Amino acid sequence: MPITISKELPAYKTLTNENIFVMDELRAHTQDIRPLQVAIVNLMPTKVDTETQLLRLIGNTPLQVEVELIQMKTHESTHVAPEHMLKFYKYFDDIKDRNFDGMIITGAPIELLPFEEVEYWDELCEIMEWSKTHVYSTFHICWGAQAALYYHYGVPKHELPEKLFGVFPHTLLDRNTILFRGADDVFFAPHSRHTTIWREEVEKVPELKILAVSPQAGVYAIKTDGGRQLFIMGHSEYDRRTLEKEYLRDKNAGKPIHVPDNYYPNDDDSQPPLMRWRAHANLLYANWLNYFVYQTTPYDIMSIPSSE
Repeated sequence: MPITISKELPAYKTLTNENIFVMDELRAHTQDIRPLQVAIVNLMPTKVDTETQLLRLIGNTPLQVEVELIQMKTHESTHVAPEHMLKFYKYFDDIKDRNFDGMIITGAPIELLPFEEVEYWDELCEIMEWSKTHVYSTFHICWGAQAALYYHYGVPKHELPEKLFGVFPHTLLDRNTILFRGADDVFFAPHSRHTTIWREEVEKVPELKILAVSPQAGVYAIKTDGGRQLFIMGHSEYDRRTLEKEYLRDKNAGKPIHVPDNYYPNDDDSQPPLMRWRAHANLLYANWLNYFVYQTTPYDIMSIPSSE
């Protein structure tokens, strides 16, 4: 089944060309089923790229999903046309009276700032608090995961001696965890961040369970009991060339940056990068939507229980 998005959204043409099943709003309204309602709080500066990446994964499932794109009212996006934001995005005030089956809070390239110094921190805290009573399962990515762990459970972030940058192998701590049902013994995921969380500090919080780790990248996946909150430290949604864009941007600007680990064949940046995380990314999002959203969310979306 498809995702339902506007035909005018740039992602619509891209995903259609990739044979991802998308449905325009007019056709969707003629179907006698209740589609899942998923909000995406997009904090990334590259809005269109991130929209496309996430919609590609959401659309590769057998479920019909209606998506709302949310932007921060207290922050002006400067890397995308204002017309795009006005046409396709809503503010939290526009949707706060609604309930959602699922929500995704993306990362943001601001991890070196203390949380309280982030321009939109108060607004994001309001959204995260609201999610406990208005969203059945919230999926947090990278900085969004660090922010949520700090806000909800007081887990701090720590600066790394150098940027964690590349594609790293991960293993599961529990082979029976349903979020990774069907996963390989070792799976890969991209990381691009200057900060991390410490495993021992997460393990002190009884509400949190670590699901997957990496020898190089540390804790990768965490969930709360029942999966009402999920925290993913990497960027499984990244395209083949996303890390390359970041690498070349910093390299051409003369900033200290190394070739992304495990990305180019023989670390040769003149060769096309290897994409070894696509299967994991599709599995991760399909399992989240199926097992933590579709199979457990109430049919009456207004009766979503509190996760407190």
